[in-house]
Amino acid sequence: MNKNSFIAITILILGVFGSIFVFGSETNNNKNFILVENSEIKDGIQYITINAGGGYSPKISSAKAGIPTKLIMKTDGIYDCSASLAIRSVGFQKILPQTGETEIDIGIPKAGIPLQGVCSMGMYSFLVNFN
Repeated sequence: MNKNSFIAITILILGVFGSIFVFGSETNNNKNFILVENSEIKDGIQYITINAGGGYSPKISSAKAGIPTKLIMKTDGIYDCSASLAIRSVGFQKILPQTGETEIDIGIPKAGIPLQGVCSMGMYSFLVNFN
């Protein structure tokens, strides 16, 4: 194999692996940023459901401002740092149960002030926008 063939093959291999890395991760990351309607109002209280485990899902939510709101954190065999949740704006910091639901009263949110939750290591987070 001559020098030019070696260089061409190396560039081709790097291009293939680079494309897989860039486009593969882009596809996986975009699904986490799709806006999802995961809130419902029952008896005048808004409930927003977030699943925890391997991160938080959905990563971005939208809900109504100006009504009493509770966050429902669902877990199902959680084993990672997303079990250790902090929501600084409401003074919440707790390790979620391995499996179950945790209800967090977040009061009456104001429009334009998002709610952010983050795991203990800062690796995973979620955001709830209020309109």
